Amino acid sequence: MPTQPLPTPRFDEFPRYDALTQLLFAYAEACPNLVSVRSIGKSFEGRDIWAVILTNTATGADVDKPAFWVDGNIHAAELTACTTCLYYLHELVSKHGTDAQVTHLLDTRVIYMVPRLNPDGAELALADRPRHIRSSTRPYPFDEEPVDGLTVEDIDGDGRILQMRLPDPHGGYKQHPDDPRLMVAREPGEFGGDYFRLMPEGFVLNHDGLTIKVNKDSEGLDLNRNFPAGWRQEFEQLGAGPYPTSEPEVRAMVDFMVGHPNIGAAISFHTHSGVILRPCGTRSDDDMAPEDLWAFQRFSALGEKHTGYPAVSIWHEFKYHPKEVITGTQDWVYEHLGALFWVVELWSPNKEAGITGYKWIDWFRQHPVEDDLKLLKWSDEHCGGQAHVDWRPFQHPQLGAVEIGGWDKMNFWRNPPPHLREREAARFPAWLNQIALSLPKLELLRTEVRALGSDTWRVRMAVANSGWLPAYVTKQALARKQVRGVIFEILIPQEPAVSLLSGKPRMEGPQLEGHAPKQSQLAFLPERDITGDRAVGEWVVRAPKGTRISLIATADRAGTVRSEITLD
Repeated sequence: MPTQPLPTPRFDEFPRYDALTQLLFAYAEACPNLVSVRSIGKSFEGRDIWAVILTNTATGADVDKPAFWVDGNIHAAELTACTTCLYYLHELVSKHGTDAQVTHLLDTRVIYMVPRLNPDGAELALADRPRHIRSSTRPYPFDEEPVDGLTVEDIDGDGRILQMRLPDPHGGYKQHPDDPRLMVAREPGEFGGDYFRLMPEGFVLNHDGLTIKVNKDSEGLDLNRNFPAGWRQEFEQLGAGPYPTSEPEVRAMVDFMVGHPNIGAAISFHTHSGVILRPCGTRSDDDMAPEDLWAFQRFSALGEKHTGYPAVSIWHEFKYHPKEVITGTQDWVYEHLGALFWVVELWSPNKEAGITGYKWIDWFRQHPVEDDLKLLKWSDEHCGGQAHVDWRPFQHPQLGAVEIGGWDKMNFWRNPPPHLREREAARFPAWLNQIALSLPKLELLRTEVRALGSDTWRVRMAVANSGWLPAYVTKQALARKQVRGVIFEILIPQEPAVSLLSGKPRMEGPQLEGHAPKQSQLAFLPERDITGDRAVGEWVVRAPKGTRISLIATADRAGTVRSEITLD
């Protein structure tokens, strides 16, 4: 039970860094038996990257339990990802002791959660005069500030970054005939109308009166391209950084996950599309280990059931360009570590507006104008007319008279409007719980001591995996040699009368299967390895009667069990 009242977070607001820090430590103070907070590294600007460790310490240390990793907000303006992590944190802490599923989860597993992996970028996105960069605030690939061109930022001080429109006979846009607020593309071959040139809101340096180019963000990194698996240089993958894990935020995550081999599954929250993405990102389903593909498909289907989000393959259905491959967290966690992994793209304004049957990325390249009208109607009826802001005159310091307005991409596209943020976050705890509870879990079946003589004993330790997943989790983990079989250890007193006659002080046993059926009951042939979830360590010890001996069994992703026995 909490030692003091739990915090009451507001899920309709995005906390700044200091408020987020206070909130996390408030949970740790209220529930020290369930929550601890530690820094896993520092950001480029020196902010601590906070990890929350969620487990019941009365039932064992976090490192002795199978673990589930959850992170959010690796991209600066994707703030709902942090909110979704915080919502899950609150659900777990508030329900432990009253909800059987949550109680069993925190008693037997551990959640490692990093709500905001990129604190610097998020702080910039939440500034009074925001900028919406992709990732961290480190200048890349060059340190110089632009000397000309348009830099995207809030120029009228209203806290939003919208669009600017200027009348121009050569412009590519026109007003919709039924709703002049809406700018729509000029038709091929069309002429003789009133046309506009659209550009992002921002200042223009050294304007020559004719040409305008939009500058790339001077902070040109994409932290999600900085992971080791499939890393490629800038000319092949924008924002990848000078070398894998060059960025402190990514290095902190990689170091933590490598240092915690108990992590068997992970989810990274992003925005937006309203879709669950599963591996692989670099190869087709046909090139995956079938057993891994089946597991991904099974858990992805559960994700669809719990959340209402469709689950798709990155390779087959979510490429930014049909000829390009992108790599990121999903490739490293699955391809290198062999852990299960999903990216969740939170929130779909399209779906909110009643748009159906569209392809995820293709829709942003081109879609019927009827979709824009539906979105405008949604803005008017459900967002107070703020998802699409009415155009208003503004005297631009370089361009003169312009109008500012259009879609508020930060507050209604990248993220849901405030009144819908909690609803989106609430879709996920049930699915996350089911994944975590399916992780392998090592349990002690029994220990046996049998006298073979006056001072000779046979000692046995039997363990089992009580989880749905095998102890190795994926075939990819076996192929990459990321996991060992169950490790048995015996600790005997360092005394002359005590010695190990048979067996080794530490020895590796088999890989343990889970209780997931390998086939249906109507399969042609029976399953052969009925007890593949069990293993036994055995030793012969010479020691006086009454000697105490410690036994330990560990499976990297299934946890650790210990037992003390007395030879009698």
